[in-house]
Amino acid sequence: MLVNINGTFVPHEEAQLPITDGGFLFGDSLFETLKAHGNKILLQKEHLDRLELSAKLLDFPCERNRIETSLQQLSSALTDDVSRIRLTISRGSHRGLNFPDSGSARFLLTATPYTEVCATDRETGCACVIAPNQRVNPLSHLPQMKRGNYADCLYAANFAHNKGAREALFVDEEDNLLEGCTSNLFTLIDGQLVTPPLGRTVLAGIMRRQIIAAATEMGIPVSERDLPRAELLSTEEAFICNSLIDVLPIATLNGQPLNRGETWKSLLKTLLIRIGT
Repeated sequence: MLVNINGTFVPHEEAQLPITDGGFLFGDSLFETLKAHGNKILLQKEHLDRLELSAKLLDFPCERNRIETSLQQLSSALTDDVSRIRLTISRGSHRGLNFPDSGSARFLLTATPYTEVCATDRETGCACVIAPNQRVNPLSHLPQMKRGNYADCLYAANFAHNKGAREALFVDEEDNLLEGCTSNLFTLIDGQLVTPPLGRTVLAGIMRRQIIAAATEMGIPVSERDLPRAELLSTEEAFICNSLIDVLPIATLNGQPLNRGETWKSLLKTLLIRIGT
């Protein structure tokens, strides 16, 4: 594991953060998860753009230039074929509930080996379940962000794991599908790619945007609209996506088989060309 704190590399067994850090005390942090092939970090600009926008909305210190420099140094040190990179920013140490001065902010970069989804697993598809809890946004006056306050996704992910599923999908009070705890959701209905709309509880996923662009490039119409759970059971095909798995078809929902199609294959091919893998 590679670890970089505020621009300085440290041995992972010696990495330390203060117990007064707001990310630890309150979950008040922002993060991005990136993938690297060899020494190339994929979609770095898009991830940093999203991080910077979230930081601006939250009046959160974010020294992009320093982070970019550290990412460049990190990428040069990568030795694995594929790596998972986690970038976390924190306001720093708190005294009470008042935000600390911006000068105490810190960022953390970690890189670990990552095993990509293999072709066989994509063909097989993944099992999904409906999360038992609601997707929440503690800052409901703002769009959904990748914040360290991640309890809803954490518990949903472990629920899925205990059920032998890869992903848990959230639904709202009206039983409309929203997203997975670590992914966005797409379905194909009457030749149209359908995905739940962005908002307070659906994240503007980096790969989600890339898939919409790839579909547009291929001439596949895209609709961002409510997606009732019942509609998923009759869809032509469905898949989840994020920056690590790219595109992964859904085979079952709560144990019930879903229809399987082939559109995801051409989307994945176009997608990988777009992101330069």
